This record gives sequence, C-alpha cells and structure tokens, in this order.
Amino acid sequence: MKIAVCPDSFKGSLPAWEAARAIARGLRSVFPQAEIREIPLADGGEGTAFIMALATQGKLIYKEVTGPLGEKVKGHYAILGDGKTAVVEMAQAAGLSLVPPRKRNPMKTTTYGVGELIKFALDEGVERIIVGIGGSATNDAGLGMAQALGVRALDKDGNDVPWGGEGLLKLERIEMEGLDERIKNVKIIVACDVQNTLLEAASIYAPQKGASEEEVILLEEGLRRFAEVVKTCLNKDVSNLPGGGAAGGLGAGLVAFLDASLSSGIDTILDYIGFDEKIKDVDLIFTGEGKLDRQTAYGKSVAGAIKRAKGKPVIALAGEIDEDFNPSQMGIEAAFSIVNGPITLRQAMKNTSLLLENTAREIAKILKIGGMLL
Repeated sequence: MKIAVCPDSFKGSLPAWEAARAIARGLRSVFPQAEIREIPLADGGEGTAFIMALATQGKLIYKEVTGPLGEKVKGHYAILGDGKTAVVEMAQAAGLSLVPPRKRNPMKTTTYGVGELIKFALDEGVERIIVGIGGSATNDAGLGMAQALGVRALDKDGNDVPWGGEGLLKLERIEMEGLDERIKNVKIIVACDVQNTLLEAASIYAPQKGASEEEVILLEEGLRRFAEVVKTCLNKDVSNLPGGGAAGGLGAGLVAFLDASLSSGIDTILDYIGFDEKIKDVDLIFTGEGKLDRQTAYGKSVAGAIKRAKGKPVIALAGEIDEDFNPSQMGIEAAFSIVNGPITLRQAMKNTSLLLENTAREIAKILKIGGMLL
C-alpha cells in the first residue's frame, strides 16, 4: 500500500515539509508497513526554493542581500539537482514576513534584493532561473530588481528614482544598457500564484502590505506610469498580462526587463519535482493547508495536486474549513479540520504539528476499520 503526503505550508505555523512529516507520522503509527512518500508543495511563495532543492537532491546557497526596507538580510536561492537550474524565491529578499507590521509600506519597500539573488544565481553559470514571486511586501513593479541588475530608472532630471512604489511616480525614462549581459543567455521562468494584471496589483494586494487608501491610489498611478514608460522606452505592453500584477507588479517587471515567461507557480513546481511520476502508483493522497475555502480552487498548491491526482482518492486536512467549502467539487473525497475542540488560534498554530499527526492517525484508524487499506 502506497500513500503520497502532499501538503502546502500551514502559513504562520508550519512549513510544508514539516506538515508532510507530521501527517506521515500519524499514518505510519497505524500502517507501519505502508510506503509513505512525503512530497511537500509550494506555489512560488515561501519555501519554494527549499522544497524544489529537497525534491531534486539540489542545494541551498545562502547570501546576504538587501531586504525590503533597505536593510541587509540573509536569504537563499537553490541550485537544483540538474546543476543547470536555479530557483530564486523573492520572499527571501522582499517578503512580507521580513517587514514588521508597523513598518509595512509598499510606497517604500523594494525588490532590489531579488535582483541581487538573481545576480548570485547567474554566478553559478545556470541555464535557467525559476523566480517564485509569492508572499511579497512590495509594489514597485520590479523596478528595484532591475536596478540591482544594472538597469537605470530615471526621473525628469536624469536622477535615479527612489526605491519603492513612490519611485514609479517619478519614473520618466528607462535605460537598459547596463543590464547584466549574462541575462541574455539564461531563460527566466516566473512561478506566480495569481492571475491579476499589473494595473490590478495595488487595489487588490497593497492594503495587505500596509498601504492606506490614499497610498493605494498613488500606487495605482505609479503602476500606470510604469506601464506607459515601459511601452515608450522598451516597446513592450505589460499592462494586461495575466500574472503581471503578482508581487506588486514584479511579474510584469520580470517580463519587461528580463524577457521572462509567466507560468502557473504550482504547475511549474510540480513539473520540476517530478510530481506525476511520484504519485503514479499510489493508492491514496493526503494534502492540506491552513485554510480550505473558495480560493483553494484558484491556483493554490492543493488544487494543483488534486488536478494531477487524476481520479486517485484525495483526503485534505486544514486548520480551518469554510462552511461553504465543497470538497467534492474540487475532487476531494473528504476534508477534515485538525482542530479537535474549542481552542484559540494561537494554541492551534502552536500545536499544528501534533494536531496534524493526531488527525492523520484517527483517519488511518477509520480506513483500517473499513478495510480500505490492508
């Protein structure tokens, strides 16, 4: 009997690989002879580089880069097992988790460190770079990223514009002559987890990153200005690209500056980790994430895993399940909340690993009683 355990992270409490380990422990306690394959998932956000390195016997490389507020942070990127592919996780350099709540302000936060990570990856002599762009703190359309790679973004007086969303408001001209020459020989693949366009980025996501109502209006104006300058200076129209609005417009910026291709985050990752082959002969799949709701069906890891399951039975675990969530509509056989009684959110998040293990164990007991798994 073979079981695949394929959860996403339980955000704020447990990374995907630890969630997979906890579920597997619960299952093994009832089915010690089962072959249980732990396949943690990500969709381009936090944990993407680690998960892809783990799945391909690759490695993580740690570097000091510029954080979203201009401070130095220790980030990492991955070199996959093929030695030819790097994975840059923007959350390592410009992620929302790097900014304390009281300091969150997309008018100021920059993607400069993302460009530095890309530059470090170029030093490895890779043929392609996958850029995961989930979990951002920024709304600068990737201007900071481009500046780190040698692009000049200038105001009306010929001065470099400041970092952050406010820099877009002053943008008059883009000069590409200084762009790192090695970019031309590398394929850039953007793993994005949303389909919003560039001009939708501020209104939908900037409030989550600390923007006031007035700042959202300014950020929208900045993104429009960015699109106009890119069209004028680079002869590219990035205003309506699906996924261009991901990470505060970083998706559009990667296309504009690096000729990147935008792709589904989860599908890109599943392809590179060989997910289809790993689940080909399993009897049952366990998946899960912090919350199962209507959004689960739209591009998230759980939805991607279910789509690839191709009719294999899937059981989902979550910290919370919305009352209007219909598991069968997504191809889930059964969904279970791991919360086993009235507890606070803090308690639940502190004990997520144990709750996952216990819930998986109880489900396994039911399966054993029913004779589904022998």
